[in-house]
Formats: sequence, structure tokens, C-alpha cells
Amino acid sequence: MARRAKAVLVGRRLLQAVPALIGIVIVTFLLTRALPGDPAVYFAGPAADEASIAEIRRELGLDRSLPVQFVAYLGDLASGNLGTSISTGQPVLTEIVTRLPASLELTLTALILSMAVAVPLGILAATRPDSWIDHACRFVVTAGVSLPTFFTGLALVYVFYYLLGWAPPPMGRLDILTLPPPHITGFYVVDALLARDLSAAGSALAHLALPAITLGLFTLAPIARMTRAAMLQVLGSDFIRTARAAGLSRRQVLFGYAFRNALLPVVTTLGMVFSFALGANVLVEKVFAWPGIGSYAVEALVVSDYAAVQGFVLAMALLFVALNLIIDLAYTLIDPRMGLAD
Repeated sequence: MARRAKAVLVGRRLLQAVPALIGIVIVTFLLTRALPGDPAVYFAGPAADEASIAEIRRELGLDRSLPVQFVAYLGDLASGNLGTSISTGQPVLTEIVTRLPASLELTLTALILSMAVAVPLGILAATRPDSWIDHACRFVVTAGVSLPTFFTGLALVYVFYYLLGWAPPPMGRLDILTLPPPHITGFYVVDALLARDLSAAGSALAHLALPAITLGLFTLAPIARMTRAAMLQVLGSDFIRTARAAGLSRRQVLFGYAFRNALLPVVTTLGMVFSFALGANVLVEKVFAWPGIGSYAVEALVVSDYAAVQGFVLAMALLFVALNLIIDLAYTLIDPRMGLAD
């Protein structure tokens, strides 16, 4: 019965995502056409004449009306063809599949680091209000919100690479002389460990450390703030006072009752933070020359690369739909009543 309810929930969420995806496709198509610049001019080069530019525009299909271009674009999407990037000359789908694991590895590592610090810090701050731990939590939250990611990244590079020499140069995911591990998940650290290539794993982890810490400091603040607020609200509830009066231990009350009931808003915040982190990692990727999908999208925007921009937005939309589905399933695991109420 539980499996059937979860299957119904998944199907319902997927159906609800269809209108949003259709709207994203339409809006993205129109916005990319409104970008300044002409991709045909970029592709032709600075020495091209008007005839050459017109010929390239015809080959790219840009001389046709917008409705005709949109119908052709829908046909390509139906066949799994996202087009060819004019800036790299490679299929957009290939570029996304190649670069997306790098961005996901960076984002997920940053979230793991931030959760490892933010959740215990928020719990301690809630159980000891107005103590030095509570003040430290507020300071960390304020610093995380106030400091721009590019400034944090540059500061970390200056201290740990330039001054101390502990970190490798901020130039990609591996050392120049280190070969990439066999492609399994696309996460270099995981793939290198699976291949038992400790040298590549160490190099990948060393290059991942500073950008992950930079992004982790950005994502730490909202998670710690929400954990503290949710725990304070739950700890003041009647059922917590009843549990304490029943003689339950402090550990049972804190983790068995309070923290579990505070998880729902924390999980919701985590989903929002993941979305924000995918946008913030564009700056982090630029600072550390990280070959992710964010830097690829920025480069495509600069040259009005329609296919690349549309492919990026569509990939992000599908990723967010999957993320929302995972959050909904997490709700049912934390509180089974959520699935019944839905």
C-alpha cells in the first residue's frame, strides 16, 4: 500500500511538472532570441562580409520567422537533439553531459560540508540560547550571507595557495600531469576511488577543497538559521514538555522527538539552497577555472549561443523537477502523514 501511494505521488508530481516545463521551453526560446548580438556574426568572424553573414544565418535557420524556428526547435527536442553549440562546435547534449557532473560534484560536496557544520551548530544554538554558541551561530550566519562567493573564493586562493602554498593552483579539477579516472559517475573523486587510483583521487580532492569550501560557506548560513529557528519552535511545544515530564532522557527528547519534527523545514531549506548553489557556483567556477555547466552557460550568453543557453535552462529545469520530487519523497519518509494528506 505504501509503495502504491508513493508511486501515485511520483506520478502526480511528474504530471504537475509538465506545464512548468512547457512554459520554461517557451520563455527560454523567446528570451534567447531577445538577447543582444547576432550568433551568425560571431560564427562568421570579424572579417566576414554581409553576404557571408546572411548565408550563415540561413544555415543556422535564423532567417526564418520565430514560429517556424520554434516548431523546428520542438521537433529537435522530441528527437533528443538539443542542437550544436556555435561557441564550441560540439553538440549541446554532449557538453551538458560532460560538464554537469563537475557542477554537481562541486555543489553536492559543498552541501555536505555545510550540513555537517550547520545542522549541529543550529541544534547547539537552539538548545543553548544566548550562549556563546548561539552568538557564534549568528556570526557565522551573518558572515555567510554578507560575503560574496567570488570574494570568499579569491581570499581562500590568496591565503591557501599564494601565501601558504597548501592548495594546488586554481586551474580545473586535476593537476596538469594527472590523467582523469575512468568515467563511471563523472565525479572525479568517486571515480578515482572506484578505480583505486589514489593519486588521481588525492589530486581531485585537493582541487575540490577550496571551491567546495567557498560554496559551502555560502550555503551554510540559511541551513544553520533554519535549523536553529525550527529547533527553537519545536523545543517550546507541548509534546516536548510532555516527553520531558515522562522521564525521557535529554538525548531521546532532542533527537527522537525535537529534531525529527524540525526536519521538514530544514529539508525544504536544503532544497532551496541547492537551487541557489547551482546559480552561485557560476562565480565559483570562474574563480577556480572549474569546467562546470555554469561557466559554460555564461560563455554561451556572451556570444548569444541560442542552443547552448536553451539546453542549459532545460537541463536545470529537469534537475529542479527531480530535486522537488526527491524532497517530496523525503517528506513522506520523515512524516508518513504528508503522503496521505497529499
